[in-house]
Amino acid sequence: MKDIKIVRPLVFFLGLAGVALFIILLFREGIGQVGLAIAHAGWWLVALTLYHLLQTMSDSVGWLMLVPKENRVPLSRSFALHWMGESINNLLPTARVGGDIIVARIAAMWGMPLRIAAAAIIIDVTVGIVTKVFYLITACILLVATTGRTDLTRPIFVAVLTGILAVIGFYAVQRAGIFRWSAMLASRLAKSPAWDSLIQSGEALDQAIRLLYSRRSGVAGCCFFWVLSWLLASGELWLGLRVLGVQTSFATAIILESASLAIRGAAFLVPGALGVQEGGYILFGNLLGISGDIALALSVFRRVRELALGIPGMLAWQWIEARRLRQSRF
Repeated sequence: MKDIKIVRPLVFFLGLAGVALFIILLFREGIGQVGLAIAHAGWWLVALTLYHLLQTMSDSVGWLMLVPKENRVPLSRSFALHWMGESINNLLPTARVGGDIIVARIAAMWGMPLRIAAAAIIIDVTVGIVTKVFYLITACILLVATTGRTDLTRPIFVAVLTGILAVIGFYAVQRAGIFRWSAMLASRLAKSPAWDSLIQSGEALDQAIRLLYSRRSGVAGCCFFWVLSWLLASGELWLGLRVLGVQTSFATAIILESASLAIRGAAFLVPGALGVQEGGYILFGNLLGISGDIALALSVFRRVRELALGIPGMLAWQWIEARRLRQSRF
């Protein structure tokens, strides 16, 4: 409880700091210029919002490929799950894992065994991290090649090596049965037989993870759709730059998208990474020859899309939870 009491004010403070940073950047780059750039987009904003649903579909298919056919939910439901999960991750300060927990929870409510849903989420996140590392490596190579900033090579190498070691460690503890061992440790610390069921649940989850990893075709398919998802995300930025009148290469979009991923991951406690994302776009945009007002307008495009899809996604999640609560009472 003490940790929660500490984290809540911190998140609130960081949220206010993010809003302040966003306002400062808006005035610094010129409200009028940013506003004109956004107004120039017009109905293209709607098209970019709808385009993002392709990425959501890719994520939905990739996750389903990890699940054995007899345990799968329909693709339409997988799409709804990932839409709601992404909405939570984008709009709430949940370290980008809160949405994944909700995906597993609602999938279980819709008939998928909870251990399979949770195992699929864990493996999906692992595959996502692996592909993200290679995506970031590609973006870093492109950044050095595009800007000629060879001084960035060393910090990039350290960051990439850290990411690779983290992925290896995350995979190793999964195969070692981390959930059973964690439950055993908690049981011993609590010194209560009531925790024995938790050990059994942890062991069942470890077995489900091993089972899904053994389905090599499913893991390979998930990997393919993660790569497709990163490319679609870069495509969204590339199209956004075109709408803003910037004729640039797809490599530039890959660099900006990877920078956004890294920044949002680091600023997970800031709700929506507000202000931090905008600063990152301006920083990397300047390196790539994109003016600050255009970079800020591009970030606002993403904010509009996140709100347009995220708010209905959050409402849908609350409706499902409320409906389940009503059914459990009667």
